[in-house]
Amino acid sequence: MLVPRMALADSAAAFRKLLILIELKGGNDGLNMVVPYADPAYYALRPRIAIKRDEVLQLDAATGLHPALQPLMPLWQDRQLAVLQGVGYPQPNLSHFRSIEIWDTASRSDQYLQQGWLTRVFAGHPTPAAFSADGVIIGSQELGPLAGGARAVALSSTDQFLGNARLAMPANTHGNAALDHLMKVETDIVKAADGMRPTQGKVALRTVFPKGAFGDVVRTAAQVIGNGEQTGKPVAVLRLTLGNFDTHQNQNGTQAGLLTQLADGLVALKSALVELNRWDSTVISTYSEFGRRPRENQSGGTDHGTAAAHFVLGGRVNGGLLGASPQLNRLDGSGNLGHAIDFRNVYASLLRQCWSIDGSDVGSSGLLDLVRA
Repeated sequence: MLVPRMALADSAAAFRKLLILIELKGGNDGLNMVVPYADPAYYALRPRIAIKRDEVLQLDAATGLHPALQPLMPLWQDRQLAVLQGVGYPQPNLSHFRSIEIWDTASRSDQYLQQGWLTRVFAGHPTPAAFSADGVIIGSQELGPLAGGARAVALSSTDQFLGNARLAMPANTHGNAALDHLMKVETDIVKAADGMRPTQGKVALRTVFPKGAFGDVVRTAAQVIGNGEQTGKPVAVLRLTLGNFDTHQNQNGTQAGLLTQLADGLVALKSALVELNRWDSTVISTYSEFGRRPRENQSGGTDHGTAAAHFVLGGRVNGGLLGASPQLNRLDGSGNLGHAIDFRNVYASLLRQCWSIDGSDVGSSGLLDLVRA
């Protein structure tokens, strides 16, 4: 079937913004990341692990950031960082496996879906044929929001991926549905590799990337974006992973180290995107399967909780505080927080404001004012 040239142009225009999702794997403690430092209940619930008031990076008279996030303060001051408070969902599940499945599929807590939320989006709104893939997964082999049929590739580095992709063979029809599907996947890998392979040599960036695993993830992401810009075969979404935030014990040191990696990685990613002239056309959003319980445990940590704070940042992001401050005096029967923002409203807002797609694919039409045109 021939697709009208105008429709192809409209499709390319719809995906003019790159979406980068960063999974904070393990359940990040939102209360020590975005600190309600003016609430006495915060210090009463966390006598040992609360962030000291004089160490908090103040955002306003009641709320501040963990001191490890100091590198993000210029983004906050430039109103390119939105801080979403109380992101969660009704009837929360405290199992790592089930809760991240809910986030990855944008399902209700009592609903089981086989496809990731982005896979469903791309099924109804295909990315342009010129795109090398729908998305790239970096830092994890789990496809998450791209599971179940999206044109997605998981890789640890662009060099490794391009080397492995040379082993894939183009597909032919064999009359065997399972084999044909496997060969189609290999063909998609070949096409993705062609799109990611730089035509004029490896893209050189002046940005200095942090040392360590997450620094390598960010470096690989920047290379994928740069290669796509050079070849004219970009992708619509990248999913990066940082973990492990499952801080049942000795939380302060572990989380501080992870948040340092997050902040340094985000600053480097911004620098690379500015070099590639993509900062204003990129939106970055964090997510995690759940937050942590407000009351500290006996091991200097926190147990599985519910709603938490998340970040959205980019050159066209409407920076500021969204949602509502945590109601620490109104915990549920399990000692957990209620949510102020349904995570599916975040997804719907990103779809509408990045790609001009409504939120029906993620079961939501509620919108937040996150991104300017």
